Amino acid sequence: MTTIPRYTLAPGLEISRVLTGLWQLADMERDGRVFDRDAAAHAMSEYVERGFTTFDMADHYGSAEEVAGIFRQQIQGDVAVQCLTKWVPEPGPVIERDVRAAIDRACARLRTDRIDVLQFHAWTFADPRWLDALWYLEAERDAGRIGAIGLTNVDTAHLRVAIASGIRIATNQVSGSLLDTRFTATLAPYALANGVGLLCYGTLLGGFLSERWLGATEPDWESLSTWSLLKYGRFIRAAGGWAPFQELLRAAQGIAAKHGISIAGVASRWVLDQPGVAGVIIGARLGQSTHVADTAKLFSFTMDHDDHRALAEAQSALTAIPGDCGHEYRYPPYLTASGDLSHHVSQFPAPFATRPGVNGRTLALSGTVWEPMAGYSRAVRKGSQITVSGTTSTHGDRLIGGTDAAAQAHFAIDKITGAIQSLGGTLEDVVRTRVFVSNVAHWEAVARAHGERFGHILPANTLVEARLVGAEYLVEIEADAIVTES
Repeated sequence: MTTIPRYTLAPGLEISRVLTGLWQLADMERDGRVFDRDAAAHAMSEYVERGFTTFDMADHYGSAEEVAGIFRQQIQGDVAVQCLTKWVPEPGPVIERDVRAAIDRACARLRTDRIDVLQFHAWTFADPRWLDALWYLEAERDAGRIGAIGLTNVDTAHLRVAIASGIRIATNQVSGSLLDTRFTATLAPYALANGVGLLCYGTLLGGFLSERWLGATEPDWESLSTWSLLKYGRFIRAAGGWAPFQELLRAAQGIAAKHGISIAGVASRWVLDQPGVAGVIIGARLGQSTHVADTAKLFSFTMDHDDHRALAEAQSALTAIPGDCGHEYRYPPYLTASGDLSHHVSQFPAPFATRPGVNGRTLALSGTVWEPMAGYSRAVRKGSQITVSGTTSTHGDRLIGGTDAAAQAHFAIDKITGAIQSLGGTLEDVVRTRVFVSNVAHWEAVARAHGERFGHILPANTLVEARLVGAEYLVEIEADAIVTES
């Protein structure tokens, strides 16, 4: 029997490099359908017997946590099983009680008193309170209630913000496949350098990367049978459509035939071979179908130079999926099953409080002690004009980004984004930025961060060296925006 390789996420926490994803349990319950939870839990044993001891789930994956809890009770500690789950709260403020309630709920469902890995998802970075949740999770980890903290769908910039702020991140779960190679550009190198293991989902594009679709007629995209197919159908169209996707399938099939493996095996092995990848997550419809034997073959072969060259040639004909990892959940085009966020969140509260000011102005206030003392607002709107005060990388009484100038710049831009959104605008409305660095040696790191965030907007810009208030501040940014009325 093939031995399934392991990956160490943290001291005493080891996972199989192929994780079994339980998101399809939610799809199995769609439209009021029910399934036998006990039978589904029993089906998990076949994976564990083959060495696939790690399962990925979430608070919103239907009955996934409950099914895993039933299975844990069935095995009664005879086998080490790792359960990675997620906490995906609604946008808005997070308090300590919310974090404890989320952990309590997950523990009750999983029938345990300690979560192996709790992965956090933030819907927006324009609201700085996403970091509050991570600090509360840090405290819960220190108290022993969770083994490690993970993230989901976090891009390079914000993984950098978290790590530079001293938050200990073990994993970041992102989309990664032969078709969606965004993770290889900047995220994987940064994660690898900072001890963060990437967990890639969507590796099989919901089943599209298989023999079933090789040579098939382009489907009716809106009538596909599962949420996964609906979602990854959008990825295929964003990557150039059915024709270049068929070329990718043909390249993978040639390699599969050469090694006596499936197209799915080739697709998963390619992702596993990328530096920085801790594991791939392959979905399971527990009790309905299993591909355990085929998945185990992933580790029975090695792709050579010719194999990688053939795949690279087919990939070169694809259109790059836009943005960095996770952008499909935060920026249009939303590459989700429904094409928007309507089935994920109900609303996005304003990041900052607003109130009327003098002479027809509207003020956005971040609530710091400095605003009333110095007599200013985080941002002011008058008519279509929004002016944002000089913004540093602070949140409450914390410095964000540590000594990393790029991380500080990204967080300052997040605060600017939140202020503008609170006043009815968007970052795309920015027409002018002014950037002040405390040490000119940091100019390039800050300029590159500015380029990442404003490269599609191209506002007028000035960057100068200036002495800032507080030696810990490496960068301060101002912005002016003109809101385009719809």
